[in-house]
Amino acid sequence: MLYSNTTYLFWQYIRCMLMRAFTTAIICFSLLLVSAAWQIPVNDKAIDQYLDRLAKDFDHKADDRAILVNIAKQELYLVKGDVIEKCYSISSAIAGVGSEAGSGKTPLGVHQVSDKFGDGAPIGAIFKARQNTGKIADIITEPIDIEEDDVTTRVIWLDGLEPGINKGGKVDSKSRYIYIHGTPEEGLIGKPASHGCIRMYNKDVVELFAMIEVGTKVLIY
Repeated sequence: MLYSNTTYLFWQYIRCMLMRAFTTAIICFSLLLVSAAWQIPVNDKAIDQYLDRLAKDFDHKADDRAILVNIAKQELYLVKGDVIEKCYSISSAIAGVGSEAGSGKTPLGVHQVSDKFGDGAPIGAIFKARQNTGKIADIITEPIDIEEDDVTTRVIWLDGLEPGINKGGKVDSKSRYIYIHGTPEEGLIGKPASHGCIRMYNKDVVELFAMIEVGTKVLIY
C-alpha cells in the first residue's frame, strides 16, 4: 500500500513538472511571437535611401541603430539593419520645419545624439536646462495646449551633422536645444504642437532612451 502511494505521488510530481514546463514553453513562444510582430522589415524605398545615405556619408554601420523621424506622418522609427524595431507617434513643431534660430521650427537633415539626460527619472519628471527639477508634471491626455512647455521624463539632445543645414551659424540644432523628449501634453501627440523639438509619449521616450546611445544617428525628414 505504501509502495502504491509513493508511486502515485511520484507520477503526480512528474505530471506537475511536465505541465509547468509546457506552460513555460507556451508563454515563451507567445512572447517571441509578440516580439516578432514588432520587428517590421523595411519595405519603404525612401527609408532604404535614407539608411543608404547614413551609411555612405555618415559612417553608419549596418548593426547600428538609427532614428528616422517622419514629419509628414508624425512618426519616429527606430531602425536596426533592415528592420524597423519600433514605431512611435511623435509631435514636431507647430510652426513647421526649418533650421533658423528663433523660428520655433523642427530642423530637417542628419543629426546624432549628442547627450542623454534623465536616466532613472520618474515618469513626468520636469527638466530645466537638462537638469531634473524634482517636480512632476501632470500628464494631460486630452488635446489641450497648456501655457507651459515642460520637457519631461527623458532628454535626448541632438547635434546637427550638416553644415549650413542644421550645424553652425544661425542654423545650429544643438545651440537651438533641439531635443527628443517627453511632454505633459500627451493629448497632442500625433500632430504638430511643439516649439521645435520632437515630443513623445513619456513611456515611449523611456523605452527609446534605453535602446540608443550617444552617437546614434538621427535623420529628420
